Parts: sequence; C-alpha cells; structure tokens
Amino acid sequence: MSNDWYYVHQLAVLAGFRLTVLANRLGCEDEFLLELHDKLSEGLACAIARVQSITALERQLANEPDEGGLAAFQLHGEEEWLARFRITLLNHLEIDVDTHEYRVNGGDWHYALAADCDGIEISYPSLVALTDAELGTLAPIMRAIRSEAGIGISIARVIYG
Repeated sequence: MSNDWYYVHQLAVLAGFRLTVLANRLGCEDEFLLELHDKLSEGLACAIARVQSITALERQLANEPDEGGLAAFQLHGEEEWLARFRITLLNHLEIDVDTHEYRVNGGDWHYALAADCDGIEISYPSLVALTDAELGTLAPIMRAIRSEAGIGISIARVIYG
C-alpha cells in the first residue's frame, strides 16, 4: 500500500467507472452490447466489494489488536486478490498443454488431439480480441478502467480451427 488513502481513492474511481458504465448502458440498443455493459458493471461491483473489504480490514487493524495475525493475513490475501483481479466479459480459454486439452468458460475439457492415417494433429482454439468498432462506446471506457484503475479486462471470443 503506497499511502493511507490509496484504497479510498481506488473505491471512488471504481464506483465512478461503474456509474459511467451504467449511464452508457442507457443509450445502448444492441443486445450484445447491453450484455457486455452488464458484465462489466458486475465485475466492477465485485472489485468494489473487495476494496470495501480491504478498507474494513485496515480499519479493524488500526482500531483493535491483532494478536493472532488473522486480520493481517486476510488483508494480505485481499490485496493480492485485487492485484490479480481481471474482468472477463466474453470468453475465457484454458489450455492444458501437458494433456493436450482445453476448455472454454470453465466448461468441460476437450481434447485437442486428432489422429488419422496422416498422423497426429494438435489443434487448440484461440482468442481474438473484439475491435473498437464492435465495442462501440464501451471501448474508451474499458481503456480508461485499465489505465486509471489498473483492472485488467479481457474481451475476446474463441475461434476454432
């Protein structure tokens, strides 16, 4: 933590971005973009809840003795979680290279191996990021969230083949 007001500032920034996303949603008529706005708003709400948890733990440590170290341990865990936090708006792809398997959005694992008389082929799907044109007015908001709040946002679709 860089200073005493860092998480208060982070809370204000995240809440402001969430309000911006909700306001931007009102002018959106495309069903796909409405869904992306909703997912981004939910992700920001999740980050806000974690920051609130961090500030509550900091307040607890400042006001009460932590003889067992449990509150300090929880605070460290929450800070680490927030540092790695990422919002995935569309698809998430996991690849296990050791077993040659992949799964999309936490679903079932699928084999990437195919064998025939010509040999063995390994074919994993890939992620392709959506363009600014596809994101419309959401694109500059997402860039601002990434740069000002330090929250990673993934917006990609899975391509097979």
